[in-house]
Amino acid sequence: MSSSPDIAGILDNTKELDRLRKEQEEVLVEINKMHKKLQATPEIVEKPGDTSLSKLKNLYIQAKELSESEVTVSNILLTQLDSLLPSGPTGQQRRKLVAEGNDQKRKRMKVDSDVTRVSPSMRNQIEAYASLRGEQVAARVTADDAEKDEWFVVKVIHFDRETKEVEVLDEEPGDDEEGGGQRTYKLSMSCILPFPKRNDPSNTQEFLPGKHVLAVYPGTTALYKATVISTPRKILKPACCTFGYRGSLTSKYLLEFDDDEEDGALPQRTVPFHKVVALPEGHRQ
Repeated sequence: MSSSPDIAGILDNTKELDRLRKEQEEVLVEINKMHKKLQATPEIVEKPGDTSLSKLKNLYIQAKELSESEVTVSNILLTQLDSLLPSGPTGQQRRKLVAEGNDQKRKRMKVDSDVTRVSPSMRNQIEAYASLRGEQVAARVTADDAEKDEWFVVKVIHFDRETKEVEVLDEEPGDDEEGGGQRTYKLSMSCILPFPKRNDPSNTQEFLPGKHVLAVYPGTTALYKATVISTPRKILKPACCTFGYRGSLTSKYLLEFDDDEEDGALPQRTVPFHKVVALPEGHRQ
């Protein structure tokens, strides 16, 4: 006999599905607005400080994440409904609880494999996160309902393909009273931001002056909101053992961090390009 929590869980997931679809519709409206804007004035992207393409990219990322969440919730609903329906011909006895639980687990595994097969974008995203093992990333370690977001540089130690959770290690010893040692976290994929590849600056997204970003504050492993003052560029440096100068590429951004006031002004600080990422939507600081 079905239990009321089963029905309650199904109703909760249908509400979540409705919410995701409404959000998708809102994002699609914004995407269409951006398309019309770019079609009407394509030259706008060439203006210094314009963020149209960056906004469009973020909208597509948001749409993709909402779509993948819809697939996940839909499959959970299918599994819940399957567990309430007879599993065989009329008159066949229902399996024992343990056997039924194992059967549902196999169904979930099959659903996951089906999603992987029909959703290349999700498969690519999962593979990308699985490949981060051993690498440093930016991670939000605070809860979704926290007053402020806290982002730190952490090391990926494991990615669970089934739960889509990333296990990370904060390698910096804590300064609190609870031991002060290294800490591990299990975070959702949305709490992880991969850093640009240090050895591949040519394929890294460039943030133009005036753009808000999330960057590692010099001398720490914490990330804060900052404004781009200048991008990595070619500069002149004294040539070694010669009279003159030669050009070389600096791989650092010049940034102004929020709330970093000194003597009534915001100092400008240099940060390597591979320690700067896009500012997450709705960031709280």
